[in-house]
Amino acid sequence: MIRTVSVIILVAACFTFAGCGTKPSNEVDLETENTSTSPDAPKKEDTRPILAAFGDSLTEGSGVDPARNYPARLQARIDEAGYSYRVVNAGKSGETSSQGLSRTEAIAALKPAIVIVEFGANDGLRGVPVETTRRNIEGIIVRLQAAGAKVILAGMEVPPNYGPQYTRAFREIFRGLSEELKVPRIPFFLKDVGGHPELNQSDGIHPTAEGYEIVVENVWEVLEPLL
Repeated sequence: MIRTVSVIILVAACFTFAGCGTKPSNEVDLETENTSTSPDAPKKEDTRPILAAFGDSLTEGSGVDPARNYPARLQARIDEAGYSYRVVNAGKSGETSSQGLSRTEAIAALKPAIVIVEFGANDGLRGVPVETTRRNIEGIIVRLQAAGAKVILAGMEVPPNYGPQYTRAFREIFRGLSEELKVPRIPFFLKDVGGHPELNQSDGIHPTAEGYEIVVENVWEVLEPLL
């Protein structure tokens, strides 16, 4: 009964944020961004290779200042390190791995050099069978690789109250796909953030701006060798 109530609470929180359709002002449209010094000046195409942050609300940055979410902070980190990549925030609140799979062709059309794939949290919250989640994420990776992108897989975990069998099987999705498809893996996207109330918003699911600072460090450890 405790497990059931916990799941209901988590699912309710997830759906609360899934309903937020407002697009963060820092999110780059899935088209090449142009800048110019004046309305009459020729537009200059941004030719930097694209790094797509592809995922759900954890990637989109629900509930935090758009300038302080993970893709925005990652762009700053890349710039500070002297690398030339343009980070595209391709996160969409509330998405499951199935919905992410349906968006994969649009992401591939950007011709990204690198894609960080972060899906699974909403699958776990909604009790999607592990086999389904694994199949969807595998499809995402394979399609992106076929488009010539280097893929990084963000590992995800579910709370222990889901039971040891489901928890282990869910974690194994990411380790198994990383080995099978030869893609680098972030062991746990929310490492040192998940389960720490001071680093999460009131829903207990989405990181605060401070939490995202740690998330970027988790990402950076795996990403930098590919830049």
